[in-house]
Amino acid sequence: FALFFMGEYVKMFSMSAVFSTMFLGGFSGPWVDQVPWLGPLYLLIKIIFCLGIMIWVRATLPRFRYDRLMGFGWKVLLPFSLINLVLTAGIISIFGL
Repeated sequence: FALFFMGEYVKMFSMSAVFSTMFLGGFSGPWVDQVPWLGPLYLLIKIIFCLGIMIWVRATLPRFRYDRLMGFGWKVLLPFSLINLVLTAGIISIFGL
């Protein structure tokens, strides 16, 4: 049973690693050229920062009920995605992109 919770935290850690690599610069930081071991340290600090934000938001916001989440997906997200698909196809066909 504990493996489910560990899997969730591994997922959060990998999502934080991908987010910090793509949007926060990854290994880059000041003085990385002079001291090579600072790159992984900067990445670890950025990952821990993202993990802290994710855990804080998850603890602050309430959980959604499953039936409401499914209703939101079917009643709101599906029509928006279909409208987006039609608009994108129309723009591509009109402008020939």
